[in-house]
Amino acid sequence: MVTLDELKTGEKAIIEVFETKNLPFKLIEMGCLPGSSVELIHKAFLNDPLYIKIDESYLAIRRETAKEIFVRREIKI
Repeated sequence: MVTLDELKTGEKAIIEVFETKNLPFKLIEMGCLPGSSVELIHKAFLNDPLYIKIDESYLAIRRETAKEIFVRREIKI
């Protein structure tokens, strides 16, 4: 497992686990849940914020928040 901020642009992963006390409730409402598919769309200047796609929602999140979300990279076949 790696954290969301470790993904490369265009890389897809599945959310495995996160620390709920450190994650804004709004992210959970928008589908940031274990088992959800996530794709890193773009990293802004100095890698903060990160622009991501979770299922069908597009979000910008802070790098420090992305470090709290553990994901499993999808294997390319």
